[in-house]
Amino acid sequence: MGGVGRRGWWLAAILLLSGLVVLGGCSVGSSAGSDPVGPQTDNGAIATNSITGTVTFKGSALAGATVILFDTNNNVIAQETTTDGNGSYSFPGLPDTGNVAEEYQLWATKPGYGFYPTVESGAKVMRWDYTGQFQGNGATDTAIYFTVIDYVSLPNAPLTGADFIGYDGSNPRVTLAETGQQASYAEGDDGAEHQGVAWGASRFTDNGDGSVTDTVTGLEWLKDAGCLPAANWASALVEVSGLKSGQCGLTDGSDVGAWRLPNLNELESLVDDSASGPALTPGNPFVDVSAGIYWSSTSYFGGDLGSPTAWAIRMEDGRYINDGKLNSKVGATNGVWAVRGAGGGMVKLAATGYYDEPGQVVAGDDGSVQAGVPLTYPRFVDNENGTVTDTVTGLVWLKQANCIAGNWAEALAAVQSLASGQCGLTDGSAAGAWRMPNRNEMQSLEDRMENNQADFFNATYVWKLSGEPYQAPIFANFVGNEYYWTSTTDAADTSEAWAVFSCDYGVYDLAKTGAGTTLAVR
Repeated sequence: MGGVGRRGWWLAAILLLSGLVVLGGCSVGSSAGSDPVGPQTDNGAIATNSITGTVTFKGSALAGATVILFDTNNNVIAQETTTDGNGSYSFPGLPDTGNVAEEYQLWATKPGYGFYPTVESGAKVMRWDYTGQFQGNGATDTAIYFTVIDYVSLPNAPLTGADFIGYDGSNPRVTLAETGQQASYAEGDDGAEHQGVAWGASRFTDNGDGSVTDTVTGLEWLKDAGCLPAANWASALVEVSGLKSGQCGLTDGSDVGAWRLPNLNELESLVDDSASGPALTPGNPFVDVSAGIYWSSTSYFGGDLGSPTAWAIRMEDGRYINDGKLNSKVGATNGVWAVRGAGGGMVKLAATGYYDEPGQVVAGDDGSVQAGVPLTYPRFVDNENGTVTDTVTGLVWLKQANCIAGNWAEALAAVQSLASGQCGLTDGSAAGAWRMPNRNEMQSLEDRMENNQADFFNATYVWKLSGEPYQAPIFANFVGNEYYWTSTTDAADTSEAWAVFSCDYGVYDLAKTGAGTTLAVR
């Protein structure tokens, strides 16, 4: 990488020439006043590469989408173009040799859409830190991550099929399952609304070989949840990667490397909010399940220096653990549960967003495996009517994030009476159209690369070099260091409800009589 991200430095200036942004600045290793010269063709012209692709929406061409080509060697926008009536675009004239090969990253934007790229060969799709290129909220550390096509312009290697698929919420990339909560404790709560894909009569299937399949997610779990010894985080990763048939009751023929430690979304997917001690669906076929804490493979925001802690869940009730002691990677000893597979059940789980940055790759952790459906970029669409659409889940959220507050019962009632004309809404919605999000819905807004979710939601990003605006805040006034209510009651103590802390986005139990804020969703 040529320095894109937090480690990047601006090495060049943006010059405007004929309406195009053109590279300027130094050429590594070239003589002063000279230009690097590429290989010559038979007629003396300099050989170059090109990038071509299409942008589509629901299988049809999407015209007018902007595709940006970023030069990572010099940290500047090299070219920018829009798709034609066929959804096609191209970037010609890219140098294919030099002292240092040019490395580019591409992304697509269009108001009203999020995008996910695809490419068959010659490049790779990846998530990357662009914080170094932007000023966010007057600070330099408000993180912003793009999902891009990364392409190195090598000799005689033009890139074709660099495509993007558009999402507007009507074609979500994932679906959410219900939380499992059956009892209702107040009008409009999770037990009354039952939002999400229903689990069906029998959720877990005992495969008879030491593994259990979750029909909701399609993931396979080790049946004996207590076989692998409790360990610190690094040892847990090693234990699971070494698991194979013949161990822990397995007769499935699996070999070393087949199993992994679940990421936070995968571990969360086991939680049944109707149950406690443990918070698993009654009658499940698992054995030796602890009501204590189990590790996930997801670090608590890695950043440039890595993270000393990892996310964990207390299986007694489904509470997230992030106190710095009980989830210390070195100092804490927690349960180890193995999972495998890529899904294929009734719902698809989203990826957590976490990835290992260069030089910080940890074998078997969430950042190296990146299990789940990857996130779009841009992810959120401002509908310009007081609502925001998440293109990953298709859920529509109230944009004004500080409008509804109070204790749990008060917040529930306020959401049910919410209508157009209130809280910045101009969408024509009537009372009863909105609900308080359940645990799965509220948690789905996560991005586990963010070290402060509220700051990210509130951030205004401008290009550092030009000072031009790039991205407005996703929500309006997302409250920092605040508990956001969910409509899901804690089955272990029904005087409490689950709430998401706006900073770390962990799920914690909060007394219903306490103060909190809520988003509204539909």
